[in-house]
Amino acid sequence: MCSEGQINDRSVYWRDASLTLTDGVKLVARLWLPKREGTWPALLMRQPYGRDIASTVTYSHPAWWASHGYLVVIQDVRGQGDSEGQFNGFSQEATDTSQTHAWVRALPECNGRLGTYGFSYQGLTQLLAESGTPPPDCLAPAMAGVDERNHWSCEGGAYWWHIGLAWGLQLAALQARRRGNEEGWMELRRSLEDGSYLHEGPALLKRHDPQGMALSWLNRSSQSDNGWTVHQPLKSWLRKPMLLIGGWWDPHLNGLLDLYQQSSQAGGSPELHIGPATHLQWWPETQQLLLRFFDRHLQTSQVSTNQKRHLRGWNITTNQWQEITYTTKNSSSPISSWGLSSKGLACLDPSEGILQRNKQGSGLVHVVHDPWRPVQAVGGHLSPQPGLVERSAVDQRADVATFTSQALQESLQLNGIPSLQLTMQSDQPGFDLCVALSIVNRSQSQAKQISTGVLRVQGESALRLLPRMVLLQPILADLQPGEQLRLSIAGAAWPAIGVNPGHDQQPCGPPSAHCKVVTLTLQLYGSKLLLLPLDSGKMNNDFSQEP
Repeated sequence: MCSEGQINDRSVYWRDASLTLTDGVKLVARLWLPKREGTWPALLMRQPYGRDIASTVTYSHPAWWASHGYLVVIQDVRGQGDSEGQFNGFSQEATDTSQTHAWVRALPECNGRLGTYGFSYQGLTQLLAESGTPPPDCLAPAMAGVDERNHWSCEGGAYWWHIGLAWGLQLAALQARRRGNEEGWMELRRSLEDGSYLHEGPALLKRHDPQGMALSWLNRSSQSDNGWTVHQPLKSWLRKPMLLIGGWWDPHLNGLLDLYQQSSQAGGSPELHIGPATHLQWWPETQQLLLRFFDRHLQTSQVSTNQKRHLRGWNITTNQWQEITYTTKNSSSPISSWGLSSKGLACLDPSEGILQRNKQGSGLVHVVHDPWRPVQAVGGHLSPQPGLVERSAVDQRADVATFTSQALQESLQLNGIPSLQLTMQSDQPGFDLCVALSIVNRSQSQAKQISTGVLRVQGESALRLLPRMVLLQPILADLQPGEQLRLSIAGAAWPAIGVNPGHDQQPCGPPSAHCKVVTLTLQLYGSKLLLLPLDSGKMNNDFSQEP
């Protein structure tokens, strides 16, 4: 293991250092810093993927931060990289974070000021600490949340299939390499390369990482909060200056919205920027956004705070940044509403199903889900190729019901959380309701998908005609005159989520001989597509019980 070095930029160098925790476990970190005399404010990232990579999939290299006058500390968390101990996921991080902060502040190259950064797992490590731990001077969590069910592994009662398995197998491969199990590492790697992880993923996790987070989540019920951990950041930390970075096509967006709300309620003034980003592909200006934030709160001689809460979003159709008003739950601001109407042919004739603004829905539609050929997930925030996508080919399938508005006479902005409410039932004790929202262009030749959502129902309640609700991914988009709004409904979104077998005798997962054909009956009278304000959040949206 190298202990120090210099890169081509002779103004920056690095060295390795270690912290021995109170239980004797040694955590290893790499320190990057300016090659000139002085002490520096520290930027800390605690992550499980090896300090060499330093999350450069989304962030500038540590040398870049060091060249701007920072001591950059990239630490391997317990049981990962070169750090000792056993990796136990999020449960280990509060104690280790508290001790690491004290250690970083005491480093001879540190001037005592500390900021934290990182996304995903590295986002949550910034928020977990033991009671009484002094907070960092500022925090910049990106694409993370505190609820292990609703922010990390499930949506609408459905487990994130592709994302959850791929991430779990990555962690399992890191553990296999750590044990020197090259054969196991190759088996895991090949499954991701050839796509077999979608079918063999759970068995691979059982074989290679039986105590890992991903498998423990998969073994819990996605239908209930029981047994799931919701982490509680210290309120003193939530009041510190906080920069939150999210993406419209990132599965953790609602975790960031929750953090924004928690920080605000604790008396903080967070700023949240939601950009044209997936989990691993960000917009280029994020590095400068982060640098300005850290310079403002770490490089000045005065202790600074955010002046006010700030929420900014990238409009995905106008390609411009826009200030977003984050209303309170008691806000009386109007919301948009569309009714769904069909005479029964919404699955076969793309022009037959209608979205009518501020009108009552009507009609009855049957959607048949065949597990032999499940509807594919395209784009959105949960599929293997996230982002904006043209979905006309999917909408032409006979197992997808579409409802399209008339051409708009004037522009319309969609800003908030799309919500579908309708009464429905299944002929089997289990179904998925997979929904997409799109903008149809003036020539009706393309349907640009802008948001997706899912609801999973299992058990006898699926057989009863009950009101249901599906909350979609938040959006900010403008429709122009001549364009149309389209809602698409299907019984699957494979492999974003596993296929519902139509019963609870086996878990949802890849298509199998045990999966049943499921017929969904949509009662459209009283149905509504609503646009809720962002403060509504994405709560557990299983409205499958009788009201």
